[in-house]
Amino acid sequence: MPLPNRHLTSVLLRREGELFLFDGGEGTQVSLRRLNLRWKKISAIFVSHTHADHVTGIPGLLMLSSQVDRNDPLYIIGPPRIAEYIEMNRRVLDMYINYEIIVKEITGEGIVYEGEGFHVRCFPLRHTKPCFGYVFEEDARPGEFHPERAEALGVPRGPLWSRLQSGQTVAASGGREVLPSEVLGAPRPGRKFSFVTDTMAFPGISGEVAGSDLFVCEGMFEKELEESAREKKHMTAEQAARIALEARVKKLALIHYSPRYTEFNLKRLAREAEAVFPETVLSRDRTVFPIEYDES
Repeated sequence: MPLPNRHLTSVLLRREGELFLFDGGEGTQVSLRRLNLRWKKISAIFVSHTHADHVTGIPGLLMLSSQVDRNDPLYIIGPPRIAEYIEMNRRVLDMYINYEIIVKEITGEGIVYEGEGFHVRCFPLRHTKPCFGYVFEEDARPGEFHPERAEALGVPRGPLWSRLQSGQTVAASGGREVLPSEVLGAPRPGRKFSFVTDTMAFPGISGEVAGSDLFVCEGMFEKELEESAREKKHMTAEQAARIALEARVKKLALIHYSPRYTEFNLKRLAREAEAVFPETVLSRDRTVFPIEYDES
């Protein structure tokens, strides 16, 4: 349930000015406004499941986007019945929508959205109704450019260097073709973000989110309530930490806490998770996590 100091579940990912929303619980608009983010830049909304606390903020976002001269289509991707939910709200609320909404229902794992240099894939979770986790992953980047190699091969400084860095073959001074692999180091990884909420813990999650730079995962209960978590098909903060440890992620951000935990006693969840995976943080409304490239 929403609390005075805690809105419902929603995570916004910003990449090169483009925005991607993962779930849209009640209060999502408020945080967007307070962060001064332009919601017309949201390209896609990825819905984990159709329980009310994850989707009740979406209708308002759809109506709001009609007031900001949106030209690009908005993709909404989620489990079965998400299309029915969107259409029912449009009809009953008599929404004025002046842009294209493309709804895609998913029933199994796989890539569900692609853009320049990245893709988003989903995988099934284990909850009380169809539910999916999401992984946003960038393509590998070209390796580090070595100018001394280019000069040694007769490639003059200038536009040809840029073409080599972008992966194109060029002609050197003597007409010899120079391949990008001759002047670039090993490919460098892109960034990886994973979003998992409303599920019981099971072994398959760690393989899906492995190596994430940021792993946002529910940590709904303390360890002493593990049996209750299992019955409700949720997980404890400690279980989330064990997944993070096995998956070798760089940072775990807990989310989706039971309303029984006040801001003060949320620390108990953090302590249990940190004992297993030290790089754990408690996410709160409008917390910002930079996701940097790994240049090591």
